[in-house]
Amino acid sequence: MEKKNPEYRGQATGGCVKSACGGSQAQLSHLPEEIHKKVHNHPCYSEEAHHYYARMHVAVAPACNIQCHYCNRKYDCSNESRPGVVSELLTPQQAVKKVLAVASRIPQMTVVGIAGPGDPLANPERTFATFREISKKAPDIKLCVSTNGLNLPEHVDELVKCNVDHVTITINCLDPDIGEKIYPWVFWKNRRVRGRKGAAILIRQQQKGLQMLVDKGILVKVNSVMIPGVNAHHLQEVSKVVKQKGAFLHNVMPLISESGHGTFYGVMGQRGPTARELRELQDACEGNMNMMRHCRQCRADAIGLLGEDRNAEFTMENIEAMDIDYDTAMTKRLEIQKSIEAGRKAGVKRSNGVSVSFASFQQNAAPRSVIMAVASSGKGVIDQHFGHAGKFLLYEVSDRGVRFAGYREVEQYCDGNETCGETEDRLQRTIRALHGCEVVLCSRIGIEPWTRLEEAGIRPDGEHAMEPVEEALIAVYQEMLKTGLPEKSVPAEQQALA
Repeated sequence: MEKKNPEYRGQATGGCVKSACGGSQAQLSHLPEEIHKKVHNHPCYSEEAHHYYARMHVAVAPACNIQCHYCNRKYDCSNESRPGVVSELLTPQQAVKKVLAVASRIPQMTVVGIAGPGDPLANPERTFATFREISKKAPDIKLCVSTNGLNLPEHVDELVKCNVDHVTITINCLDPDIGEKIYPWVFWKNRRVRGRKGAAILIRQQQKGLQMLVDKGILVKVNSVMIPGVNAHHLQEVSKVVKQKGAFLHNVMPLISESGHGTFYGVMGQRGPTARELRELQDACEGNMNMMRHCRQCRADAIGLLGEDRNAEFTMENIEAMDIDYDTAMTKRLEIQKSIEAGRKAGVKRSNGVSVSFASFQQNAAPRSVIMAVASSGKGVIDQHFGHAGKFLLYEVSDRGVRFAGYREVEQYCDGNETCGETEDRLQRTIRALHGCEVVLCSRIGIEPWTRLEEAGIRPDGEHAMEPVEEALIAVYQEMLKTGLPEKSVPAEQQALA
């Protein structure tokens, strides 16, 4: 078992780096018109669409039929942002009511998915009851499901009947010898099958289900968790095979290996990949098929744009208190989406009522990209004090736009309970965690951390409080271009984000 790298904490995948990146408009131009229509406003299948449209996950599927060494399903964990975590488990009736409420309040929400906290197809009654009602009451919303694939073949026909036209399968390997290192058991035909034999069953079912979905005309995205020393060397072959079978998109995600999450890998010290390892693997796989690089590894109850989570606004208690005219809300929803599309055609990004012209921004050639860190609570705006942040979102900003580049978890150094010496130690650790970043954007920041950041070569910025994240990043980058972007020497261990 490899030891965990303490300098790397849960690095997430990024967005569009190359002109051929997964889901970008340029890349999709060669696809048939019917596929264009399916992905045009799907934030998880189109890198461009995720700037404009929101998604919603409804947590109706608690049971799972396999055990993964990287998974620990949790309930009522509002502070953890990762797959398998939810705050409320919903009945199908509650889920439908919640979907209609969210659709009325977040008109750019175009996709509803079921991704857990267990496996949707290990809970078929709850999953399909939810899909059937959403399809009747909100037929304009796209329906998605994310599955491990074990029960997929027997449910393909029902997925078609429920108008589910996007399915994600998590495929981590094609070799049972590798699979037994990832999956200790699967529950198959009413019995628990362990080790290599169980992994072989899972792999067979995944490949069979993938082919059946493609034959039915359903778009398939394949997720793979990159686990150094276990399957990292093998995922290029996975990418090649799933492309041959007709998968539309491949999303190679990093293992989230924090020991506090309570997973087997976390407890045993299995490290996640460095950002450089992840990007090199994604680049290698990109020669085989379309790669997704804007994944946020969302919670099973996430709501909002990718990178934000508004689930706390839509608890069932809050929804019961809402007075919503659904017919009027749905009419307004369609009008707003038409406005969004008009803006897309004009090359204008709209967020929280503010518009930014990417066309004019992209005309300014830049010698290199800049990594910027953002203190945000996850609502799409810069709304956290530097000293109160427990996590900084990282973005790569360049003349091509903005792409998410992961995050760095830190200790809150300013919580009012520690001594001066402890505060000093925490601030130093925070600055060390931000090494490789050139700018930090936050809502407020004190004189001491401001000075220390500047001494470390990191520019603090508190001028964009409560502004949309990506628009603020672009504004800062444009300012840096005007004043002259200096060459920056980045230490070897930090070049993964350079």
